[in-house]
Amino acid sequence: MTLFDVNKKDTLAKNAPLAQRMRPQTLDEILGQDHIIGPGKLLRRAIETDKLSSLIFWGTPGCGKTTIASVIANVTNKFYASLNAVTDGVADLRKVTAAAEENLALYGRQTILFIDEIHRFNKGQQDALLPSVEKGLIVLIGATTQNPYFSLNPALLSRSMVFELKPLQKEDIEIILRRSCEDVKRGFGAYKLQVTQEAIDHLCNCSQGDARVALNGLELAVLSSRPNESGVRVIDLSVVEESVQRPAVVYDNTGDEHYDIISAFIKSMRGSDPDATIYYLARMLDAGEDPLFITRRIIIQAAEDVGLADPQALLVAQSAAAAIQFIGMPEGRIVLAEAAIYVTKAPKSNSAISAIDTALEQVRAGKIGPVPNHLKDSHYAGAKKLGHGVGYQYPHNDPSGWVPQQYLPDNLADAVFYQENPRDYKGFHKNRMEKGREK
Repeated sequence: MTLFDVNKKDTLAKNAPLAQRMRPQTLDEILGQDHIIGPGKLLRRAIETDKLSSLIFWGTPGCGKTTIASVIANVTNKFYASLNAVTDGVADLRKVTAAAEENLALYGRQTILFIDEIHRFNKGQQDALLPSVEKGLIVLIGATTQNPYFSLNPALLSRSMVFELKPLQKEDIEIILRRSCEDVKRGFGAYKLQVTQEAIDHLCNCSQGDARVALNGLELAVLSSRPNESGVRVIDLSVVEESVQRPAVVYDNTGDEHYDIISAFIKSMRGSDPDATIYYLARMLDAGEDPLFITRRIIIQAAEDVGLADPQALLVAQSAAAAIQFIGMPEGRIVLAEAAIYVTKAPKSNSAISAIDTALEQVRAGKIGPVPNHLKDSHYAGAKKLGHGVGYQYPHNDPSGWVPQQYLPDNLADAVFYQENPRDYKGFHKNRMEKGREK
């Protein structure tokens, strides 16, 4: 490398975007992925011992896929090369593999090949990787925002370990932003900055777990702001609103606004207004509310307010919860919208919650009676001698599947806890229930 090359490299590094300059250099600097690179985890051990196999990193934009690859490049004893599936093709791949073969023959060292956006390689391009991976010429590290089990060839997947990266949390983004403000060499530590908490919060909320978005917003805010008379660049909410071209949503995840919005969301579902429901859902999502928190509220509404009028609503809500954890955001917004609209438009009945609350009131008031003998457990020696189970009538022995029989304790024999709503699911046998109560 000539002196000109060194100066060129330094110049490029200094003029790189803030997100590039602040890319972590060590494993300890990486935030938000402790489930795969935390102390003692498999991937961390493999990186630290330089015993890597081919890897696929799958996650949302800005969660650290390229960052982990760059850290591996810094700490490994292997050669390192990178391609981008958007701009590079098989010809570029062949050049890398030829160099990797030469390096292995001359120096006995493998080459790590990082391919960004690997899902954009077509089947033929992905197949072209297989011989080099199988021979051990290269250790493949692929990064993708798409589910690799759908977007990558099975043959390539079978030769790789897949690691799913999680979107960064607000706390992680805030740490990254503050590091950038304090780092003298790579960030804005040499500047006199005054960054308000409201500005930090807005950048975190707008980023939606993407550190690059937050850092780009901070960089534009700092570079476009003039120092005041004291030489300080004040980065407040109004400045970052302009830098990310989005106004701040009035929403405090722990304050009154949080409870007011979720209350309005719940009441809109209960009131069967899909437009209002979707509006408040959008308010929460745009402000960075936890999707699982929203999903839990939808599940509760499905049981509390839809209840027996449409038991399917609870299944839809539960499926939404599973889907959110499987696909994450931003696609998860579609799942939340579908579940929320279903619950909103479903017929309503609160008979289930009324029944359990009425029963709990009686129990807590001390109205507790002994279990009738014919209902007691009789599956042990001596039970019959005590009269347990004697006189019990097995409903399936009757052609109708139902027999008149007392189930409540004697002192509550006439108690009614479940009041059927006319809107309750018609699959329930009201006449049979009423006949049982008459007995």
